[in-house]
Amino acid sequence: MSHPSFSGSIVIARSPGDLYEMVSDVTRTGEWSPVCTACWWDEGASARPGAWFTGRNEQEGRTWETRSQVVVAEPGREFAFLVGGAWVRWAYAFTSAGDGTRVTESWDFLPAGIARFHERYGPDAQAQIDQRTEAAQTGIPVTLAAIKRAAEAG
Repeated sequence: MSHPSFSGSIVIARSPGDLYEMVSDVTRTGEWSPVCTACWWDEGASARPGAWFTGRNEQEGRTWETRSQVVVAEPGREFAFLVGGAWVRWAYAFTSAGDGTRVTESWDFLPAGIARFHERYGPDAQAQIDQRTEAAQTGIPVTLAAIKRAAEAG
């Protein structure tokens, strides 16, 4: 069983450290994500491996919350988390690019997530997986453009 993945990149006129600081502050995610409208850390948590946060998502008249765990928190290099602790991996990588930074956002629907969708949705699982894949493919460029606008404005 294959697992879908997608990534996109953009160059932003800010340092890797500045962009890492923005993106790793999950409480700001609602400023740039077309689906995730808000995130909040568990009490006492912050951008470090093992920390958990909750995200509220809205799409097509549907609202839901997810729990995610930070798996990589390397200032100026990478910030990544696993939705559900094992289902989907979202990551942001930061690399120098001339006077700016190339930010690469990636999304991987992991085998545990695929299995969960088959258990939850039965015969409709593939349609649900396809819907999430399309949302990532259309959402990543929108998210990156919004991060760029926010970063270069301030």
